[in-house]
Amino acid sequence: MKTIGIMEVGGFRVGHASYDEAGTGCTVILFDEPATAGISVQGGGPASRDTRILDPLMGADSIHAILLSGGSAFGLDAAGGVMRFLESRGIGFPVAGSVVPLVCQSSLFDLCVGDPDIRPDAALGEAACRSASYAPPAEGNVGAGTGCSVGKLVGMDRAMKSGFGTYAFDCGGLRVGALVAVNAIGDVYDGAKRIAGVRDPLGRTTEDLFLEPLSAANADQGANTTIGVLVTNAALSKAQLAKAAAMAHDGLARAIRPVHTLLDGDSVYCASTGRFPTYVNSVGILASIAMERAIVRAVRASKTAYGLPGLGDR
Repeated sequence: MKTIGIMEVGGFRVGHASYDEAGTGCTVILFDEPATAGISVQGGGPASRDTRILDPLMGADSIHAILLSGGSAFGLDAAGGVMRFLESRGIGFPVAGSVVPLVCQSSLFDLCVGDPDIRPDAALGEAACRSASYAPPAEGNVGAGTGCSVGKLVGMDRAMKSGFGTYAFDCGGLRVGALVAVNAIGDVYDGAKRIAGVRDPLGRTTEDLFLEPLSAANADQGANTTIGVLVTNAALSKAQLAKAAAMAHDGLARAIRPVHTLLDGDSVYCASTGRFPTYVNSVGILASIAMERAIVRAVRASKTAYGLPGLGDR
């Protein structure tokens, strides 16, 4: 198993667009060909658009793009710009002399930084598409990671900056990569070492504080979400990709503590862009490791912004 660049997985482009002063943005993954995909949602407060079509019981066999954005549920407007961009290029599901692009989206809550009245919209979604390329995507305070933060249980004045990160592996020709925007209520760990999260004067972790009822009661409901996309060249079905996405949540659990609470909306997609023959367990194992490393990269690449200290300045 060797580390590769995320774009070496192949079959897609990545584009970022941000409203930097407002503290929000979006990241789009545009597939070269319609991609089979699945999703696993483990958090209790997701904001999403058209993810139901990824259910193996639904008729759609593939999708054209996945969008990650800030703005909470307001940010779901950004997918309209992605659809408009694809439609103008004749990309979509043919219907009645036209096309309907299939775009799945998940949003995270970043209204607590910057200007909460400015959110990702159709114009920003379209701008992300126009910027999409095969070049290695920027990490840290960009795209969906622009307004991300971690360690927010007892308030933003104790939180830290997070952002967008990637990581990928090649294992004997099987390629699996992760792209993730980290906006967790929990702390982030690199192995056993806590590298970001709540800044507590007594040195307590978010897990410690969760066990103190008064601290936990102050948390904003659903104001956190880690959202990510796994890409692989493996030839898997929708059901198998959903299973691989579920296994990738093990990576979230290793890197973020606590995770999958009712205050998070953690959602992970897994999309196939190739025809490499393999087993779902192999993809899921690589996916969990890639997701863990991408989360750590997202935090380490993020710079101080919006009053939140970041590791990227060091």
